Amino acid sequence: MRWILVIIAIIALLVGYSYITTANGPIAPLGRDGFVKFLNPDMYPGHPHSKLLAKYADERGSKTALVVHFGGSSNYRSYQEGDVYIIEMAFIDTQGTGAAGQTDYLDSLKVAIFGIPDGRYKFKSDGMIFNTYDDAMNHINTLAKAHGQTGPIPMVWHGTARSGNPILVQGCGFPLYFDILEKTYGIIPAYFYTITGMFFPYFNNPTAFYEIQHATELQNLYTQGDLNYD
Repeated sequence: MRWILVIIAIIALLVGYSYITTANGPIAPLGRDGFVKFLNPDMYPGHPHSKLLAKYADERGSKTALVVHFGGSSNYRSYQEGDVYIIEMAFIDTQGTGAAGQTDYLDSLKVAIFGIPDGRYKFKSDGMIFNTYDDAMNHINTLAKAHGQTGPIPMVWHGTARSGNPILVQGCGFPLYFDILEKTYGIIPAYFYTITGMFFPYFNNPTAFYEIQHATELQNLYTQGDLNYD
């Protein structure tokens, strides 16, 4: 019984530390936005996942929101969704296979444990490539300020999985979400808010279970080009 109380106390301390650390920070971590791709392009005005992110921001009184991706062919242009300005940023893994490539889970585990080696990632937002994290975040913060942001920017990772079980495969933008949290708040809050962020859509995304139930069908439609709205 005593060891159970010790574990509970440790967990409580970690939760409290994570909450206090992020309470007045520049980023408000929410979690995963979606599970599979509904339409292509992935995010644009009126897209279900875009409207959902704007709703999250509205509920928190925020003028902007940040969604992070795994860099592909998109320019990741920021745009207005109702009263909320959606800011997009993607990471480009210089040692990876690209957004459409197979996930290297061993590599992902190494990154989660040891962090991302300096210089491995580049970043893309609004059609521009940034060679450093600081340059990319300066762009994000400048955009947010220009659109009336006061207080922390709500952040999600896109979360859409092109293939595989979307419950297990965390999808687009997951590593960048963790990286931003680790660099902003440290390793403990990064782990805490990444883990809790995995559960976020189950309680907040009204289409979560539809996406999961129809994942294979939607993934096949997407990869075959049948979900291209243009």
